[in-house]
Amino acid sequence: MATATEKLTQLKSAVAGLNQISENEKNGFINLVSRYLSGEAQHIEWSKIQTPTDEVVVPYDTLAPTPDDPAETKKLLDKLVVLKLNGGLGTTMGCTGPKSVIEVRNGMTFLDLIVIQIENLNSQYGCNVPLVLMNSFNTHDDTFKIVEKYSKSNVEIHTFNQSQYPRLAVEDFTPSPCKGQTGKDGWYPPGHGDIFPSLMNSGKLDAFLSQGKEYVFIANSDNLGAVVDLKILNHLIRNKNEYCMEVTPKTLADVKGGTLISYEGKVQLLEIAQVPDEHVNEFKSIEKFKIFNTNNLWVNLNAIKRVVQADALKMEIIPNPKEVDGIKVLQLETAAGAAIRFFDNAIGINVPRSRFLPVKATSDLLLVQSDLYTLDDGFVIRNKARTNPENPSIELGPEFKKVSNFLSRFKSIPSIIELDSLKVTGDVWFGAGITLKGKVTIAAKPGVKLEIPNGAVIENKVINGPEDL
Repeated sequence: MATATEKLTQLKSAVAGLNQISENEKNGFINLVSRYLSGEAQHIEWSKIQTPTDEVVVPYDTLAPTPDDPAETKKLLDKLVVLKLNGGLGTTMGCTGPKSVIEVRNGMTFLDLIVIQIENLNSQYGCNVPLVLMNSFNTHDDTFKIVEKYSKSNVEIHTFNQSQYPRLAVEDFTPSPCKGQTGKDGWYPPGHGDIFPSLMNSGKLDAFLSQGKEYVFIANSDNLGAVVDLKILNHLIRNKNEYCMEVTPKTLADVKGGTLISYEGKVQLLEIAQVPDEHVNEFKSIEKFKIFNTNNLWVNLNAIKRVVQADALKMEIIPNPKEVDGIKVLQLETAAGAAIRFFDNAIGINVPRSRFLPVKATSDLLLVQSDLYTLDDGFVIRNKARTNPENPSIELGPEFKKVSNFLSRFKSIPSIIELDSLKVTGDVWFGAGITLKGKVTIAAKPGVKLEIPNGAVIENKVINGPEDL
């Protein structure tokens, strides 16, 4: 077996010949691999983990109110840049192209809603909050075409690409593109931890600094709850916090999410992958670790420049093994949330659950398109008529996995204001004007088409066939 040093030497010469990527990308990749090979992963001593205090994870209710004077609000907003992580494809939901162009509600896509929200801010306060999309090589071309439709809006839209790194063949540690994998499959985007060097390398960071911008609000493009929040921005500027992670209380659906801990005097992110096996159940408990990372992040632009130039960001490396055309490959990734421990005066803010509304599957689309929410000025707002603070749990079978199939199986989205849980399996079709309440299970028998008639009201029932309706 080659030693780590030999592997790295061979890799350097192989990567040097990859003309598809820039010097910055080559260096970033080699750095990542050498950190991985040196096994420098931070070892967490379980006994040293402390629950963060309210000084470190600030309760949202304790934030100062925002200034009443619109001129003061404009001053705040003129320091802000909004950045959406737009590197993901809609493949898991059966869609081609960037996930952000899936229609969420009333024919509007994620991107439409984001642009409308910022348009409203800019016109209301006479400010100029730009929107930045971090694309991957998978989404760049499509996004470039799509943003043309917003050219008449009052929002300046910027795009840049995150890094493109070669996948590594596991057997001999050679980059896939050197082994005849010439297409896109030879490459990968190295996770959103890459946002900091990529923002700098793109030239966008310096451009924003020269315009007097101070903070970037980063969020996943599929999180409908990640809207600009003036109280948070105001708090960070007043308290000179270089980094802020929005966290929210865990429910049983979020047990795998990363959490914030205090460790050796610093706040840091603890992910399930870093937890020793014997502590995994404790990590998942809602008692000890009560909050999780929403991936809504606010970061000071000057601080980003400082840590990137000092090469100080040594986030935990997430090895992501894949198989491409029968060949085992490895892609090394990092996460933006893990950067929290490299910034000064970093905090979490414990925000309301409404700021975390991700759409990862068609079951989420069902929630968002139903009467549980309304759409107002680009904002998806929860219906006050629902008294339970938690959303119903929804499980749809594989027949509903693709957006097109999901849409064709619902003549209209049922009313679910009083629903606790829904589980659907088999070949089920929903009519119009249906109401679901309590706990509902609909399981079509194998090979049998089950149609739920228009106007049906189903409450606390298990339905296996028409006779149960």
